[in-house]
Amino acid sequence: MRTSIRQLAVAGILAVLMIPATAAPSFGRATGEPVLSVRGAGPYRIGMSLDRLAAAGLVTDVWSYPGCDDVVGSGATGEWAGVILLRFRAGRLADIGTATRPPRSPAGAAVGMEFSELEEIYGRRGELVRSASGQTGYLVRVGQRVELFTDHPIRSGVGYFQVGPADFVERTFRTGTAC
Repeated sequence: MRTSIRQLAVAGILAVLMIPATAAPSFGRATGEPVLSVRGAGPYRIGMSLDRLAAAGLVTDVWSYPGCDDVVGSGATGEWAGVILLRFRAGRLADIGTATRPPRSPAGAAVGMEFSELEEIYGRRGELVRSASGQTGYLVRVGQRVELFTDHPIRSGVGYFQVGPADFVERTFRTGTAC
């Protein structure tokens, strides 16, 4: 039996109508609230070169990490100054992180939330993880990139939110190293 276009359209509409009213809110341009996603934040896109961002005046205060030959960090400028920190690996943006609220993730998660709230937002898409030193994190995989929410050193809940390639962000969290 062949499925018609009309049957597929009706099935799609029914599927949308069955989404619970408590689904995570959508943030971004419609609300004007800053969003940090696995693709980046504002003009900062994962994979962009440090040289390109520096030439555009988008980075400040570049620093190195002891023992990490190919990893440097920097601050951001403009509306993102004091909001996000950047880490570059081999000259490419590999990590964007924040200890502030906003920004939020595309699903609505942010610094200051409890890990139980993240579990409500992400469901089976995320998982609680631990670093080698026992630090708690909540990891959400999006293709080969991740959103990582880590605990706060003096209060319960999320104290830092970062995004980037899993082979960098997740690995540095689990091992406790900058590179």
